[in-house]
Amino acid sequence: MYIAQRLNNLPPYVFATIGRKVRALQEQGVDVIRIDIGSPDLPPPPAVVEALSDAARDPHKHGYGGFFGTPALRKAIADYYDRRFGVRLDPESEVLPLIGSKEGIFHLPMAFVDPGDVVLAPEPGYPTYRVPAQLVGGELHLMPLLAENDFLPDLDAIPGDVLARARVLWLSYPNNPTTAVAGVDFFEQAVAFAHEHGLLLAHDNPYADTTWDGYVAPSILQVPGAKDVAVEFNSLSKTYHMAGWRVGMVVGNAEAVGALARLKSNVDSGIFRAVQDAAVIALTQTDEAWLVERNETYRARRQAVTAALERMGLEYIPSSATLYVWVRLPENTPSMEFTSDLLEGAGVSLGPGVAFGPHGEGYVRISLVQPVERIEEAMARWERWMC
Repeated sequence: MYIAQRLNNLPPYVFATIGRKVRALQEQGVDVIRIDIGSPDLPPPPAVVEALSDAARDPHKHGYGGFFGTPALRKAIADYYDRRFGVRLDPESEVLPLIGSKEGIFHLPMAFVDPGDVVLAPEPGYPTYRVPAQLVGGELHLMPLLAENDFLPDLDAIPGDVLARARVLWLSYPNNPTTAVAGVDFFEQAVAFAHEHGLLLAHDNPYADTTWDGYVAPSILQVPGAKDVAVEFNSLSKTYHMAGWRVGMVVGNAEAVGALARLKSNVDSGIFRAVQDAAVIALTQTDEAWLVERNETYRARRQAVTAALERMGLEYIPSSATLYVWVRLPENTPSMEFTSDLLEGAGVSLGPGVAFGPHGEGYVRISLVQPVERIEEAMARWERWMC
């Protein structure tokens, strides 16, 4: 059997590899605490689950879900952006529901990148910004996210010959994995940069509502002129704990959204209608108090992590956003080796920083996706193992 060369060049997804190691240990009776992958452990709002249950009983909801999402879901997304960010969107031309935002992120290079074109991707960063560009014959130019730059890319450092072939610029704030945030001033700079160089600016914003301590994350579409050059990806996975439901969206520039819609109509047949109905409830009926209480849970979990890190003398990046803590390891400590040894020695699974790119080396990512008691147990094991 011949396997296509493009697949031979596709690296294994690190968290799938970690999952296999975890399962092997669990089969040996090891109690593994997973704080590596960003899969929320808390349930969605009760009304969302009830809406799914009710809709699933409707015999008319089990056909194809529609290539472009139901009008009710597109309107709910547009209304959310208006209410949350003050951004007006046309539900017909500037909103496209996705089977999870990862689907649209993966497909974007198919619509906008030809062989030899360049994709500008942050690094460390979500691997799905990088891999599909290479699969379609594009080239990557990685933009280092460095602590000394507050984990913001230096757009002015991108060489002119690279910019001449660049087609897509990826950004994501609040950021995974570094937990850094960006202000509207940086977004204004990025929008102007995209205008100047004829780029599609793709902003991934799934953590906009996972914030605390008074921090309010912006949308890049708040910047005047952003819709001329930008799209934003968002998701119900983190905001409403619906990661397994697979509901996301891309919004913004109508031409870009239309191109993704044309591609999408050839790839899938839409989201299960009952899930779309429940997503409308999530977007329109979730009480603000629910989000505040949920975010307080994440803040308390983060405090449990950082208190232990301080006892161990480990540096972490301060943040009031995302599901993560980005931790600097002792100097010259390989992150993959460190996380593998910790998993084997203490039954605690972390995300190795190098999984997010070469500049992630020397860091690990902790996900706040366990009850605070389990997080405290994980950190206590880590402390004992370090001793």
